[in-house]
Amino acid sequence: MFTPTPLNLPAYPANIQRDGTKLLIFDELRKKQLVLTPEEWVRQHWVNHLIHAKRYPRSLIKLEGGLTLHSMPRRSDLVVHDTRGNKILLAEFKAPTVGITQAAFEQIARYNMVYRVPLLLVSNGLQHFYCRIHFDENRFEFLAELPDYQP
Repeated sequence: MFTPTPLNLPAYPANIQRDGTKLLIFDELRKKQLVLTPEEWVRQHWVNHLIHAKRYPRSLIKLEGGLTLHSMPRRSDLVVHDTRGNKILLAEFKAPTVGITQAAFEQIARYNMVYRVPLLLVSNGLQHFYCRIHFDENRFEFLAELPDYQP
């Protein structure tokens, strides 16, 4: 069973309950209890941070969206849309014990071949990487911080 550990993100009052041998965390976006896994711990911290610190509207955040890549179903961890429905942020989360490697960047890049999102986030809760994609110039740049939501 996973025991929640501090992350390199602001703490928040997570609603955690025990159900027999497993822990559950309440997902504010999906309005249901989920099994608390290390990756879910990171995802829920990021959702809270995006809403409360970065001002991303909760109604524009979608968790675990489906996509098809090379005829195979895949699932993105988090996508944020703007008010016109355009995808503006794609996030890939790993467990805190999983290092952020080239493989994580390749995974989000493959997903972004389908989505074509200008802002990428990769995090294991301890390390965070932000990248802006300039599709028109065929280049990318790493950012020091994740930008706040711009309506």
